[in-house]
Amino acid sequence: MPELTKSADEAVPSATTAAAGAEASEAKPDKTRSLWGDAWRDLRTNWIFIVSAVLILLLLVMAAWPGLFTNADPNNKDLANHYLQHPNYGHWFQEDWLGYDAQGRSVYARAIYGTRASLLVGAGTTVLVVILGGVIGMIAGYFGGWVDAVLSRVTDMFMGIPFLLGAMVMLNSFTDRSITVVIAALAFLGWTQTARVMRGAVITVKSTDYVQAAKALGAGTGRILFRHVMPNAIAPVIVVATISLGVYIGAEATLSFLGLGLNGVSWGNDISDGGNSIRVAQWIMLYPSIMLSVTVLAFIMLGEAVRNALDPKTR
Repeated sequence: MPELTKSADEAVPSATTAAAGAEASEAKPDKTRSLWGDAWRDLRTNWIFIVSAVLILLLLVMAAWPGLFTNADPNNKDLANHYLQHPNYGHWFQEDWLGYDAQGRSVYARAIYGTRASLLVGAGTTVLVVILGGVIGMIAGYFGGWVDAVLSRVTDMFMGIPFLLGAMVMLNSFTDRSITVVIAALAFLGWTQTARVMRGAVITVKSTDYVQAAKALGAGTGRILFRHVMPNAIAPVIVVATISLGVYIGAEATLSFLGLGLNGVSWGNDISDGGNSIRVAQWIMLYPSIMLSVTVLAFIMLGEAVRNALDPKTR
């Protein structure tokens, strides 16, 4: 009988221990996520990110395959039949849906095909700015000393040049202003903010323990920069680049409106043409302006959502 009592007493702690272990396993936190994992979790539930991402995806499809949205030629002129013809709102997504301009061209077709030029300029300029400004900022922040002083003064010199005014002076010297020329002009003047952001992030990262450990183990400068420093300093640069993409699209439209932008189908050119006929044909300026505003707003919203997701202070 005492043996039976002892066995029962021993069984109670065992059951209690098992229950405690089960509770501990249930209360165990999830596997630690990285900064990007936390950011993606937040973005998936952020309606601003979802709306902006859907708009940008639609614009990308529109730029890549404009034939899915219209069969009309944006450069086809028919003054005899379509001079300042009013929109026909009953013909959705047809050539005459948004009317015609003073040269007999379809406003709807030009609004669709203008997406490609604007996105190419914005994306191309952003890529060049991130590469140029990122490399300069990373070198200045990592090496410091006289290297940082020289590169910082060069950055200050470029920041002193008014962005649009400098771009106008540069583009005015070209007769054939292609997409490549416009991208080069905007990137040549727009890398300074990215360089400043990257420099500050690198200065913070280079003093961390894992960078010091890599130096102690004899890792080369290139390996430290591209394997340890850059991946941990690139987050604020991505935020700035996402917001700046919309700014560059707006800058291209502004230059085209002033007659110093792209030679071809562009929202800025159409807005400029519509200004000459705004008293009698407001639709020529209205719809390219709406497309431009929605595109710039989508990228700014995306950048704000990414910034909030990557900033731990907002969580």
